[in-house]
Amino acid sequence: MLFIKYVFLVFIFIGCTSIGYILSKKFRNRVSELKEFKSAINIMKNKIKFTYKPLQEIFGEISKIAKNGISDLFKQASLNVKGMNAKDAWNIAIEDSKNYLDFNKEDLNIIKSIGNMLGKTDINGQVSELDLSMGLIDLQIDKAEEYCKKNEKMYKSLGSIVGLAVIIILM
Repeated sequence: MLFIKYVFLVFIFIGCTSIGYILSKKFRNRVSELKEFKSAINIMKNKIKFTYKPLQEIFGEISKIAKNGISDLFKQASLNVKGMNAKDAWNIAIEDSKNYLDFNKEDLNIIKSIGNMLGKTDINGQVSELDLSMGLIDLQIDKAEEYCKKNEKMYKSLGSIVGLAVIIILM
């Protein structure tokens, strides 16, 4: 009977520690997704500037290059842009994708602002707007890295501490 109690306590500790690690991973994912999105915007800027392809093709090509949720965002935008204007297609793709991306509200507002100028200005205007957006994303990446350093370690430690507290209470 004592053996079962100790096994149960070990599982509680492992479970609480795992929850802490899972929660902390969200911070690291946000940083990597912002970097991936910045890379995708850079590709989009270059394709708009040099290839003169329509947005649907550009979104489709980026969806093949990008990783994870960013790829899905551009794929959805590519599918949406067939039947509507670029701004609406972009915003709907963001709304569909925001549940599985780890962006916060500031990130989403910057990403949505990109759709406001797509297809509305000339090539130079779109390129300059994308440059501005990339600068804003750089700021968000810096904030996310700082926030990650501060909170990732805390969540990991907190998971272990809560596990130990539960074990102490149950003993």
